[in-house]
Amino acid sequence: MSLDLNLRLIPANTEVSAPTVLLIHGFASSADLNWERSGWVRHFTDNGRNVALVDLPGHGEDPHRATGDWAPSRIREALAAGITELEHPVDVVGYSLGARLGWEFAAKHPELVRRLVIGGPGSLDPLAAFALNEARNFVSTGESIADEYTAKVMRIATNEKSNDFDALFKLIEGIKTEPYDPGEAIPAAPTLLVAGDQDDLATTMPHLRRLLTQAGTRSEVLWLAGRNHANAVTSRDFKSAALRFLDTE
Repeated sequence: MSLDLNLRLIPANTEVSAPTVLLIHGFASSADLNWERSGWVRHFTDNGRNVALVDLPGHGEDPHRATGDWAPSRIREALAAGITELEHPVDVVGYSLGARLGWEFAAKHPELVRRLVIGGPGSLDPLAAFALNEARNFVSTGESIADEYTAKVMRIATNEKSNDFDALFKLIEGIKTEPYDPGEAIPAAPTLLVAGDQDDLATTMPHLRRLLTQAGTRSEVLWLAGRNHANAVTSRDFKSAALRFLDTE
């Protein structure tokens, strides 16, 4: 059975001028937080784009709605099933965890993806190394987290009061079963890589560019001055560059 990703289509506010844009949010976020509140949906719909929004398993208004394991391959299968019901191929924009999933989705389903924008990406898999036991102890007892990366993720996650940590931890368990290897399958769709120049999670982004170049995939890179992993997604320059890149023939 396909995972329930709460896929919904937001129609353009003007005459449709280009393919639908699929937006894939990051970990401990949601379609609403990552894309609607930050102005991305309006940015695209005002410019003649229909927008497809999804809530990943463990996220959104009903974080436990999807049954079974939540491995990345199952998420990609659910994305493919949802996109095939729309007019496709689509353009894909993913941020953080959504960048990983967007990369893999475009690589595994080239017939469904026309262009790809990934923000806050890296070639490593930080969630695979996430210290689940420490995070669980922190939530249940308040015990401090020794692992620096896990502590950083949990600080971000606790800022969104609606997050359900049992659901988020279940998703991490699923991700740990399939560690990220961007060299295993490389997108053929033209790709824009975007990150804040203060984003320590994106320091390996140049490796993704090398993989794309070696595979013959056209790519561009944008570094956002003064931005980090938490706030790069709100950048106007990011929005403008993404639309410009996706509108290029």
